[in-house]
Amino acid sequence: MIIKSLEISNYRNYEYACINFDKGTNILYGDNAQGKTNILEAIYLSATTKSHKSAKDSEIIRFNNDEAHIRTLIEKDGIDTKIDMHLRKKGSKGIAIDQTRINKAADLLGILNVCFFSPEDLSIIKNGPAERRRFIDMELCQLDKFYIYNLNNYNKIINQRNKLLKNLKFNPELKDTLNIWDNQIISYGSKIIERREQFISQINSIINDIHKGLSGEKEDLKIQYMPCVSIEDFEKELNMSREKDIRLKMTTVGPHRDDISFIINDKQGRSIDIRKFGSQGQQRTAALSLKLTEIEIVKKITNDTPVLLLDDVLSELDSKRQNYLLNNIKNIQTIVTCTGLDEFVNNRFEINKIFKVTEGSIDQYKLEE
Repeated sequence: MIIKSLEISNYRNYEYACINFDKGTNILYGDNAQGKTNILEAIYLSATTKSHKSAKDSEIIRFNNDEAHIRTLIEKDGIDTKIDMHLRKKGSKGIAIDQTRINKAADLLGILNVCFFSPEDLSIIKNGPAERRRFIDMELCQLDKFYIYNLNNYNKIINQRNKLLKNLKFNPELKDTLNIWDNQIISYGSKIIERREQFISQINSIINDIHKGLSGEKEDLKIQYMPCVSIEDFEKELNMSREKDIRLKMTTVGPHRDDISFIINDKQGRSIDIRKFGSQGQQRTAALSLKLTEIEIVKKITNDTPVLLLDDVLSELDSKRQNYLLNNIKNIQTIVTCTGLDEFVNNRFEINKIFKVTEGSIDQYKLEE
């Protein structure tokens, strides 16, 4: 799978831009705050309907405009597919595939698969559990339409239940209606837990070999799923937490409070939870292992290569990790943002196209200039 072209209008700081990508390595080069990451964000939106920054559509549309457009042309197995996305300040976004409008965002998922890697991802381990849940959800929503259906319904029900919990102070007679929401939370939540368990198992079947390569065979890495509640105990725990939930005015049991931990076993036989006790180097190595594993999982599930989006991530890695990353993303269409070309020009990385980004303007850049 490759992206052939991207066309955007009234998007972030771009009035209009059109880029024709190479099937190999594409570099978006320029100073900070010029619009490089905005290109990656537009691609990510085309794949997932969401911004990797969790931005609202109204925040993405160019200042003093009411609408923005993204048109992405992709090629898979020799067949071209065009994704059109229409963002509106007022109202929901419109999406069309080959000029046929789709009514559900889930119908878009799987048409374009991308793996996004940013400096923030290197902090996924030491940040809060919300970041790790977001990683799981964003990956599974690209790969599993049933998952996004269950997750969307679960989140809606949690919001409804939380509203009810806040209203009970004024309308205590509504307490009995909690059972209606609880039954649905258990139904959708159990499916989420089950799929997350499967996903973590898939990660563990791949990640240790990658991590050994990155750590010089010094460490074994395993991801441990830490559900807030088991499927078997879900109903009991939700019932037991009811009075607490009423007091706190929020739902405290369910997969919206899940987490994962990263366990390293070293050559001395020590087992370390690096989220709590690991060095920054260990945390970054594990995060890089996780992102490289993500690529392999997408390949395995889709029988195709994803498009890799690297947002100024090389500047955050030491030379060893840079080399490992660059050596392991060959034969994948890669779109990279950076402020300096040194890492690439010095014969370390094959370059197919370079684009110079300046204040929302994009020009193809020639090395001999």
